[in-house]
Amino acid sequence: MRIVLGAFAVVQGVMAALFAIAAVVLMAAAARVGWDAVSAGLHMSAAQEVIDAVGLLAAAVVALQIAQTIAEEEVIREVHVSAPTRVRRFLSRFLVVLVVALVIEGLVATIKALHEDMTQLLHASLLIVSSAALLAGWGVFVRLNRSAEELEPEAMEQAKEEDEKLE
Repeated sequence: MRIVLGAFAVVQGVMAALFAIAAVVLMAAAARVGWDAVSAGLHMSAAQEVIDAVGLLAAAVVALQIAQTIAEEEVIREVHVSAPTRVRRFLSRFLVVLVVALVIEGLVATIKALHEDMTQLLHASLLIVSSAALLAGWGVFVRLNRSAEELEPEAMEQAKEEDEKLE
C-alpha cells in the first residue's frame, strides 16, 4: 500500500509542477500581450489588450494556487483529504482564488462586451451571477461543515499543528 501511496504522491507532484508551469506560461503570455499593447501606443485598443492580459493573469493565479494546494496538501504534508476540517480547508483555499478569478474574468468579459459586442453582455453577466452562486454555495458549505468540525476538535488541532510544521 505504501508503494501505491508513494506513486500517488509522485503523480500529484507532477501535476502540481504542470500547473505551476502553466501559470508561468500564462504570466508570460499576459506580459507579452501587455507589452505589445503598450508598445503599440496608448489608445482604446491597447486598453482592451491590457484588460485581456488581466484575464490571463487571473487564470495564472488560479493555476498557481492549484499547484500550491496540491503540493502542500498532498505531497509535502502527505495528508489525504477526508476529515471535515481538511475538506473545508482544501476547498476554501481553492474556491477563494477561483471565485476571485471568475469575477475578474466576468468584469473583463463585461468591459469587452460593452466596447466590442453587446450581444456578449448576457454571457458576461451570467459568469458574474454564477460566480456569486458559487460564493453563496461555498458559504453554505462552510456553515454546514462547521458543525461536523465541532464533532472532531482533534482534527482541527492536528491541522493547525501541520500548518506550524509547514512554516
